[in-house]
Amino acid sequence: MKRLFPYLLVLMAGTGYAQSQFTQPRYVNYTEFGGLFGRVAYGPSIAQTVENRLSFTAQTFNGVQVSRQLAIGGLVSLDWYKTALLTPVGAGLRFDLIRHPQQNVRLLAIADAGYGFAWFNKNSTGYELNGGWMVNPGLALRIGKPSSTAFVMSLSYKRQSVDVQKPLSGVDIQRDEHRIYNRMCFRVGISF
Repeated sequence: MKRLFPYLLVLMAGTGYAQSQFTQPRYVNYTEFGGLFGRVAYGPSIAQTVENRLSFTAQTFNGVQVSRQLAIGGLVSLDWYKTALLTPVGAGLRFDLIRHPQQNVRLLAIADAGYGFAWFNKNSTGYELNGGWMVNPGLALRIGKPSSTAFVMSLSYKRQSVDVQKPLSGVDIQRDEHRIYNRMCFRVGISF
């Protein structure tokens, strides 16, 4: 037993150092605002008009840092398209892809999904807008210390679907429209 005791001490000391320093989840927040950039084609198929559009977007992500690289949480957005004001609510992930060892710069992968509600949309034309599913994958650059407030820039693709019921006119029986907003999203903000 006396011969085994030093080996047991080394084994117990070695397992104590093998544990990671990350022991407890902590709260994280990403609050960003920016623009949704896209091209829109509308009108009859023989004479369609194509325009560039810029829409406002704001988003807050609140969650927990479950490991050194992964944060999981919920999000609430506000997307103001020309004819629709949507409030997507969903879940998201923030994953550290690259962390520079000498500098406080991190490259993050973003994955958000949820449902866009039309709670705040007011339309005077008699249209009834119903929300739809939203996905938002992308990349972000976080500049600042991991344990303090940092500056965030993100570039992502945002796909949002909505259903519109238009008022009947003339001999119409039904006037429904299914819209899909495909946009490039650029946002800036803070993280803590």
